[in-house]
Amino acid sequence: MSSSKLDHLQPITDYILDQKEELVHQLPSHKEEGERIINDLMPWRYRLIEVYANSILLGPDASSEELEKWGRNVSGKLVELGLPLDIALQEISHYRNLIGDIIKEEAKVQGLLLDDFYYLFSKFNQVVDRAVHLVSQSYMEEYQDNIKKAQYSINELSVPLVKITNDLGVIPLIGEIDTKRAQTLLNNALEQGDKQNLETIVIDLSGVHVIDTMVAHQIFKVIDALKVIGIRAVISGIRPDISQTMTNLGISMKHVDTFSSLHIALERVARFKNNN
Repeated sequence: MSSSKLDHLQPITDYILDQKEELVHQLPSHKEEGERIINDLMPWRYRLIEVYANSILLGPDASSEELEKWGRNVSGKLVELGLPLDIALQEISHYRNLIGDIIKEEAKVQGLLLDDFYYLFSKFNQVVDRAVHLVSQSYMEEYQDNIKKAQYSINELSVPLVKITNDLGVIPLIGEIDTKRAQTLLNNALEQGDKQNLETIVIDLSGVHVIDTMVAHQIFKVIDALKVIGIRAVISGIRPDISQTMTNLGISMKHVDTFSSLHIALERVARFKNNN
């Protein structure tokens, strides 16, 4: 558009911005969420209307950066509050219609030619489509990031390291040990053992019902890795039935200090330390 034609667009932008206060209140409350998100939605609405209004002059490319900021803010808050993406998409769609009507009426007032109006409205719709894309993309990224963080926390809780004394820790294992959990065991034992300056870690298997060659291999792997960084690892809680199964499978723990219970393991570790 020429500069003279842009002069016709400035009043449209100004009119939308002047109506901003009224426009933000024209979208009905999200009934499924009640009043708790209204205050959070207001800043989004103000900013979205501003971006829409300015896009009439700037176009989609120049508006992209502001849309990205808006999209990240919206998606981050939705994920934080546990709200669906539909809420943001509803906001975008609603203001597409409201501002679209304003553009149409103001274009008549400004006497825009049909070609100019079509150009203007096409650019506006490009901005709206860009907003839909950006907020959807940001929402999914935020959502997946939260899932990863939650999974990391779950993994840590599934393989906790409990510090008993200044240099002694216990990892009580409960349930099945698969490859993924075994890797978490290795990572957590190494990271926390080194971070907390432990000399000994007792891996307690009292709550593990099945130990096969894979599980045994993973445990040996943890013990060897701890040894490399100067931490002694011992095993406790191997029940008689588990011991018999391990014998039948040809799994030997002769090179590992093992104890029938955690209580005995802690006593022996303390006695060993006192004797040295």
